[in-house]
Order: sequence, then C-alpha cells, then structure tokens
Amino acid sequence: MDCVFCKIVSGEIPSKKVYEDDLCVAFCDLDPQAPVHILIIPKEHIESAAKINSENSGIVAHIFEVAAKLAVENHLDAGWRIVCNVGADGGQTVLHLHFHLLGGRSMKWPPG
Repeated sequence: MDCVFCKIVSGEIPSKKVYEDDLCVAFCDLDPQAPVHILIIPKEHIESAAKINSENSGIVAHIFEVAAKLAVENHLDAGWRIVCNVGADGGQTVLHLHFHLLGGRSMKWPPG
C-alpha cells in the first residue's frame, strides 16, 4: 500500500512520535498550525471517518482518550481542538483516518 501514514506506522518513514500503543500512533505535524499540532492515527488503515463502522469504531473512542492524555501532557488547560477532515471537499489530503490535535493558542471559528 502506498499510504504515507501506513509507512509512518511501519517505521518506513520517520516521524517525531509523541505517543504509540497497540492501536494508534501520535506524532508532530510537519506543518504545524498551532504551537501544539499533533496527528493521531490508527495503526489499522481506515480510509476516512466515512469508513468507520461497528467493527472499527472502538479505535475512535481510544484515539479520543489518547487526545485527552496528550492535551494534559502538553498543558492545554485553556482548551484544544480536534479536527478530522473527510474527503476532498472536507480538506482530507491523506486517505488514512487521522485527527489533528491543536492547542496552545486561541482558536477562531470558522477556521478558514
């Protein structure tokens, strides 16, 4: 499979990992949009949030638990944002489910 995130999971592409367990990996975004910008991805290849089903939905709950842990570790006490882009019109550029954990600054809405 020619998926950049699968290659990060396998170690074929290096990343600055900040968390890893049996289900997911979290690493620093290469183009950060906030002082803290961490990508959290499942190790299992799931194309997008549109492909979540009863067999793989538990990973999403786990990823949100990891996000909360990382927010505490990164001192995001004033707040943080989770973003999941779906499809081309939603801004998804890598077809592997991923969540952006953003914090360390005041977030505006709409994001732009």
